Parts: sequence; structure tokens; C-alpha cells
Amino acid sequence: MPLLPPEPESVDPAPKQRVQDEIRHDIIFGSLRPGTRVTEAALAAKYGVSRIPVREALRALEAEGFVDSRPYAGSTVSEIPVDDADDLFAVREALEAATARRAARRALAQFSAGEPSVGWWKTRRLLADLLDDGDQAVAEGNLKVLPELNIRFHLGIADLSGSASLTALLRQISGKIEWLYATDVDHRGKQSWGEHRLIMAAIDAGNPVDAERLMAGHVHQSRVGYLDRFATP
Repeated sequence: MPLLPPEPESVDPAPKQRVQDEIRHDIIFGSLRPGTRVTEAALAAKYGVSRIPVREALRALEAEGFVDSRPYAGSTVSEIPVDDADDLFAVREALEAATARRAARRALAQFSAGEPSVGWWKTRRLLADLLDDGDQAVAEGNLKVLPELNIRFHLGIADLSGSASLTALLRQISGKIEWLYATDVDHRGKQSWGEHRLIMAAIDAGNPVDAERLMAGHVHQSRVGYLDRFATP
């Protein structure tokens, strides 16, 4: 009697990207701490994949600054980028002030034209849900979820701006921003989250001056607070 063919295995459509995202998440939230040595074999077992997507993910994470790899020494989790924090915040402040300004101008144009576009409304509804989720997390004292919600909110504002260039630039540094935010969320998380609704209100009102000012001040306060607590003299 012929053997039945094996059941087809479910295929992960993008194992490298999934593993890359999971390793990055574990680094940002402390499951993989700075200085931890990581091996392809151990990570492959942990995330349930072969070594190939792990190897590709580690290369990508090295380019992002989350992993250090040396010949014959293997890979280790990078140190939190405290020394680069001021530069990262400076870039972020300029980028996000621009995205908030453009988002407010675009909101005004959307409403002036009558019915806003379907894509604009979809992003705006997602942001409304994010704000509600963040408010609930703050009320419950569940601050550990704020870093992910925070970066999703800021990327959502970039999407509302309609600028592919600004959005792409922000995405390039979003991982490290989330990492810095996660280390400081107990100090700044509640206040920082509350500022989001003021920024959103200025954007909804189509007020680019206030949107830019509020966003720049929001990022600047995070920058000052972080550097006061963590930067070396």
C-alpha cells in the first residue's frame, strides 16, 4: 500500500522579517539584555525557525544598531544607545515637527474639500483607537505597553502627513526611539501620553502652527528628561 504524502507544512511567508521583529522586540523590552551573547542555534530554537532566517535577521539588526557581530566572537546585544540619544532626539524633533505641520495642513485640505478620503479616515480612526488604548493603559498603570503604542501613534501622524519621505525617515529610527522610550517609560510615560491628544486636536483643527509647536515641545521634553536621567556628564 503506497504511503500517503505528508501533510503540507504551513509556510511562514516572511520568516526573516518575523524573526527580526521578534528579536528587536525582545531587545527593546529587556528579554534580551545588552551584552547578552546570542547564537543562531539558540535563536532558531526560541523562535521556531531554521538558522537561515535568524542569520539574515541578525545581519539586519546589526545594521539597525541592535546587535554587534564580530568574526570568531559571534553576536551580542548592543548597549542602549545613550551616547547617541541626543542626536536621535534632535533628528526626531525636526522630523516630527515637520510631520505634524504637514498633517495639520492636510487635515485642513481634507475637510475643506468636503468628504475626507477613505485612506485618511482609516488612519485617523486607527489613531483614535490608539489614543483610547493608551489612555486605558495609563489608567490601569500598565505602562509596559506604552512604548509600542507610542511609536505606532507617531508613525500614524507621519502617515497622516502624506509625506512618504518623512514617514520613511521616521521608520528608519523608530526602533531606537522605542528602545529609548522603553527605558524611560516609568518616568515620562504618563505625561508623554497625555500630550498626544493635544497634538491630535491641533492637527484635527487644521492648525499647522500649533501642531508643529506642540509636537516639537513634546519630543523636546522627552529629550531633556532622558538626557537628565541617563546621559553621562
